[in-house]
Amino acid sequence: MSDATATLLRDTAERAAAYLSGLQERKVAPDADAVAALAALDTELPRAATEPVEVLALLDRASPATMGIAGPRFFGFVMGGGLPAALAANWLASAWDQNTGYYNITPLTARLEQIALRWLLELLDLPRDCGGAFVTGANVANLVGLAAARHAVLARAGWKVEADGLFGAPPITVVVGAEAHPTLIKSLGILGLGRNRVVRVPVDAQGRMRADALPSPAGPAIVCAQVGNVNTGACDDVAAIRARIGGAAWLHVDGAFGLWARAAPSRAPLVHGLESADSWATDAHKWLNVPYDSGLAFVRDANALSAAMAITAEYLPTDSPWRNPSDFTPELSRRARGVDVWAALRSLGRDGVAELVERNCRQARRFGEALRAAGFDVLNEIALNQVLVAFGDAARTQRVVAALQAEGTCWCGGTVWQGRSAMRISVCSWATTDAASTP
Repeated sequence: MSDATATLLRDTAERAAAYLSGLQERKVAPDADAVAALAALDTELPRAATEPVEVLALLDRASPATMGIAGPRFFGFVMGGGLPAALAANWLASAWDQNTGYYNITPLTARLEQIALRWLLELLDLPRDCGGAFVTGANVANLVGLAAARHAVLARAGWKVEADGLFGAPPITVVVGAEAHPTLIKSLGILGLGRNRVVRVPVDAQGRMRADALPSPAGPAIVCAQVGNVNTGACDDVAAIRARIGGAAWLHVDGAFGLWARAAPSRAPLVHGLESADSWATDAHKWLNVPYDSGLAFVRDANALSAAMAITAEYLPTDSPWRNPSDFTPELSRRARGVDVWAALRSLGRDGVAELVERNCRQARRFGEALRAAGFDVLNEIALNQVLVAFGDAARTQRVVAALQAEGTCWCGGTVWQGRSAMRISVCSWATTDAASTP
């Protein structure tokens, strides 16, 4: 490596550290002047080269136009910050530049992913022989789990979907809750299972699927539960759903953030019976607080997952003492996402993950208590890290949300839930202290 490259990387670290330190003081949202200044980047493609140090300086000068998601006061969506160890590991893994598809080509990062997968299954108390995929986010994690489901339920009916497609295949009944997340529905559309063909089951007052209203699926069937309603944080009763549908239907769980409740002793009862499912999807860039992007899919039947995902070619080095990561992911070329996950888990340990989840849930409850005490209408039971609050009618609530975002002390988003306009507070960052969670 040249001296110039070494100097550039040190400069990058200094600029990144200064940026993160500045998040403590600045407004969470970028101001209008910072956003307007982005026009300076919108030039014609230069003919001549630009020195790397100047390229970096251009980016750094534009950083005031970022949203302060990595800081302690961003509550707009369920987004974690970057744990120090995970952020540093992300930088190091980028320097390694490993395309983590095959063990024989990238043994370090492939092995780290295997270790991280084992740790995750222990932490979340899922079947230890699950197959796992490190993907971009819960959208793709849902897609991966549902692709394995599609393979399995059609294989039981004697149909090879990967070879023969869906034309002429036995129809699959897909059942979802009325408040299923849109990314789950998008995944069903991508897989050819249809966004509109789903059977929607009514939910209760907190958005939980009503197990008593579930139909008895006949033939190939996939039932999709949810732990962590995007508005309320409520979790479907997975044990009751499994008891209702029996073992013939494939049970998939969208647990983008709610799956992490398994790691926290006081929250784990909310997801009792979750281990009875066949596949699970979650995000590590939510409650595990690794840098973007990092999604995780787990599938009880690892062979069903590899049947849906694996590819082979004469030039690919598939012989290995371990299952190759590319056997379980949609991508052949991808970054070594498991390094960040390994670093976060090694840094926090089991107790640290539990403390993080417990702390954010406690902070959400503090928000709710203070808002109720101030006379505002908290709409949800605060089971996890989500708080829904209304400030009167829809127009007034929207004005409060806009004023809060403009003022900049923290950033919360608006939503409409079960016909009511509300502000949504999502507490998910390792950097949020108890002082920062007081409204």
